[in-house]
Amino acid sequence: MNLTINGQAVQTDTPADMPLLWVLRDQLKLTGTKFSCGVAACGACTVLVDGEAVRSCVTPASLLVGKRIRTIESLGSAEQPHALQQAWIAEQVPQCGYCQSGMLMAAAALLERNPKPSDADIDAAMTNICRCGTYQRVRAAIHRAAGATQTALQSPVASREVVA
Repeated sequence: MNLTINGQAVQTDTPADMPLLWVLRDQLKLTGTKFSCGVAACGACTVLVDGEAVRSCVTPASLLVGKRIRTIESLGSAEQPHALQQAWIAEQVPQCGYCQSGMLMAAAALLERNPKPSDADIDAAMTNICRCGTYQRVRAAIHRAAGATQTALQSPVASREVVA
């Protein structure tokens, strides 16, 4: 089957009913997406499919042919972290870290469709479970990233006026 993952065409010999999570982790060695509950309840396995947050542990890979799949590996890098990754660090979101890749991907989906979410928008979109209970920090980080994204969209003239 042919999939598009992180902007790359990938061909894999995968049974039609194999969940995307196992294609990512076992076949493609993209291990940033985590397995936890296996029933789509916790969100540790969240990836983006055509911009929407999807639980990869229960989504057959065969349903994703022709769709754009993004994993945590595509979000940013050490050299150029995504605004969400910067905000996660600034707000000290990670504790144990296990749920974080899924949280970040769910947050990315939210900000792609709603660049200035309210607390209620964040609460509705972020259905991932964090055993460490960092939900308030997650909310603060999403607001921070939304502000950083808005600032980055300003024109250079507007930026100079603010600094001067």
